[in-house]
Amino acid sequence: MHTPFIRYFHTELAKRGFLTVRFNFPYMEARRRVPDRREILEESYRAIVEQAKNGNHKPDRVFIGGKSMGGRIASQIAANGVDVNGLFFLGYPLHPIGKTDQLRDEHLYKIKKPMLFVSGTRDSFARRDLLEKVVSKIGSNAQIHWIENGDHSFKTPDTKTGSIDTLQEALVSLIDWFQTTA
Repeated sequence: MHTPFIRYFHTELAKRGFLTVRFNFPYMEARRRVPDRREILEESYRAIVEQAKNGNHKPDRVFIGGKSMGGRIASQIAANGVDVNGLFFLGYPLHPIGKTDQLRDEHLYKIKKPMLFVSGTRDSFARRDLLEKVVSKIGSNAQIHWIENGDHSFKTPDTKTGSIDTLQEALVSLIDWFQTTA
């Protein structure tokens, strides 16, 4: 939750009046490199959603998602019944690097809520043709915003540290989607 990428989206959304929550999964808090078991990741995310829904702010709408694995875990809990208004994915990890035959998509077809995938056209975790096929199969409640030449973190080849332009483009697409999604 302390990466520049996550901080950027958290801060910029908050500046525009969105209630945002960021958190670390238990393995990250413990400074371990290996992620927790799926059940622990999902229960951690479910607890955060419940805290957000039942906390002091009482939001009218709740959208969940995240960067990479965070977005995937959000989609898994939504597919298993956590009630939200929509999901967003900032670099969805559709498959492991170089293993395009191991798609992580089956649960996505169970979700009936709006979904926005923001993905770089050079994302090694989501080959463009495969992500387009998945989104097409999901149907009208899913859409993609492509970051041209962006990688998994929307960095383009012309910069070493990332591009504020690509982050802003992703942010604008996310805000537009929030505002047009009922």
